[in-house]
Amino acid sequence: MILLRLLREGFLFAFNSLIVNKLRTFLSLLGITIGIFAIISVFTVIDSLEYSIRNSIESLGDNVVYIQKWPWEFGHAYPWWKYINRPVPNLKELDQVIKRSKKLESAAFIASTNQTVQFLDNSGEGVNIMCVSDGFDDIRAFEIEQGRYISSIESSMGKNIAVIGSDIAKNLFDDVNPINKTIKIKGNKLRVIGVFKKEGTGIGETIDKNIVIPVNYARNIFDIRSQRMNPFIMAKAKENVSIKELIDELTGVMRSIRKLKPMADNNFALNRASMIITQFESVFAVINIAGWIIGGFSILVGAFGIANIMFVSVRERTNIIGIQKALGAKNYFILAQFLYESIILALIGGSLGLLLIVIGLAVANNQVDMEFTLTFLNILRGLTISVVIGIVAGFVPAWFASRLNPVEAIQTTA
Repeated sequence: MILLRLLREGFLFAFNSLIVNKLRTFLSLLGITIGIFAIISVFTVIDSLEYSIRNSIESLGDNVVYIQKWPWEFGHAYPWWKYINRPVPNLKELDQVIKRSKKLESAAFIASTNQTVQFLDNSGEGVNIMCVSDGFDDIRAFEIEQGRYISSIESSMGKNIAVIGSDIAKNLFDDVNPINKTIKIKGNKLRVIGVFKKEGTGIGETIDKNIVIPVNYARNIFDIRSQRMNPFIMAKAKENVSIKELIDELTGVMRSIRKLKPMADNNFALNRASMIITQFESVFAVINIAGWIIGGFSILVGAFGIANIMFVSVRERTNIIGIQKALGAKNYFILAQFLYESIILALIGGSLGLLLIVIGLAVANNQVDMEFTLTFLNILRGLTISVVIGIVAGFVPAWFASRLNPVEAIQTTA
């Protein structure tokens, strides 16, 4: 009964405050709304980015090692000119890695370049052409929406075929079925045999804007040994082999292939997808702090506003408080009553902030090729922050009200 009474009186007070103290209440709610909007928006964006990164890493494979010239994390003690002088991986090294490695499930060679692609009168400039060896589909997770992927025989024979990303299919072919149609790259004709299912924006090499062709055909029209094509080898560990075990083995294999002396530094890099999250953690931390700072100032303004409203309310209702205490109301009841009213006001502001986030995310999801989602955890976080603000802002006025002398309070006029 006491809880229901507090609930009713809290909502009545909040409603009366909106009518009687319009400006003060509006400014207070505005501060809370902006603060919650800023903080929870930051959390929502970061959570969505982390979800996107983790999904992208799953497609790249966290049990996959990338044998490359350049590391994804630079050592402070290693001179930059030594990185430049490193050789790039090549197809012969791929063959040797497959032969010598015992912990390897599959491996593939990849090189890429940007080219203009044509289909009849339509053309796309700066399209990323991925030249891949057999085994790429065993390592890189993707789905085929139309047609099929390149077979092992077609890959080894170097057939002039291609599998295109969904964005390429849309831009080049419009409503035309691209399967078995011919596209041109540097004047060379390739037959489209498949279309990748759309992946959306992510971290790493999204397949949507790429065209995949057999490397044994690509070597006839591109210099796949050029550094400009950024050639590398993807190596996937066997099911029961840890990523550390694979890296240790590949280190020895690559040093043996390149005939490095025992004391010589590695002239190759072994990267893994989980490094991406490590690189982004510091960025997310800075964004988090910025969100708290921006939202914190707005919340502080709103909290002072609520405290001011509560002091005014205590002054206007002093005689009512006196009557309540004269009828037997305990100090904790008066304290709880005003605290609850303060929390209701803060929750109204927080709920408005969450509503603005929902509207903003709906607009963003229509404009950006990435899905932003307001999770239950962030909703709970926003409401919790609102409750804390209400308690902090309303405690002093509520405590002051609970300590009023009933006789003096009854005699007081607003």
